Amino acid sequence: MKARHLTAAAALVLVAALTACDPGSSGSGDASSSPSPSTTTSSDETDTPSPTPSATPTTEPIALPTDCRAILSADVLSQLGDTPLNDAAFGPSGVGADGTLTCIWRYPQADTTGLITKISYMNRGPALEMLNALADNDGFSCFTPDGGTRCEKTWANAQYPVTDGRTLFWRDDILIDTNYSNLAPTGYTASIIASVFG
Repeated sequence: MKARHLTAAAALVLVAALTACDPGSSGSGDASSSPSPSTTTSSDETDTPSPTPSATPTTEPIALPTDCRAILSADVLSQLGDTPLNDAAFGPSGVGADGTLTCIWRYPQADTTGLITKISYMNRGPALEMLNALADNDGFSCFTPDGGTRCEKTWANAQYPVTDGRTLFWRDDILIDTNYSNLAPTGYTASIIASVFG
């Protein structure tokens, strides 16, 4: 399917969709909260203890997955078949030092067929900037399914008669970023979303 370029109006919809995400799940340093107003007491009221503000409850961050197979449905795994996972020929994969999970499905001897998915933390601000740039500058189509924002694009491989592409999904400070070439199992990203976010 050819990617369609976002118009300026559609890009604004993307900005609004990301801005509408729950700020409670963003990283620290949220400047939107304002201090509680202070109260003054006269000298004859000093015996009465002043109320102390209660702590604002925070949302626990969603844990990043640690198993490339466990995040996929049986149907998706069957489509991947015997494609090797995280072969050493492709360098570091699996769980990184920062918790990022990298999944590389590819035969070492293949010139192009394979896919790479990285699942990592990304705060709302950087995610908003990146996804808008992909829509505005690189022709990605973006929409808002499953409580998050998804951007995707496909193109013809420059050397082989196959289709390449990239799909990104961001929600609750987690980014699922997949690059693929001639290997795009049906329901792949949706399966990861269901596993990570429930």
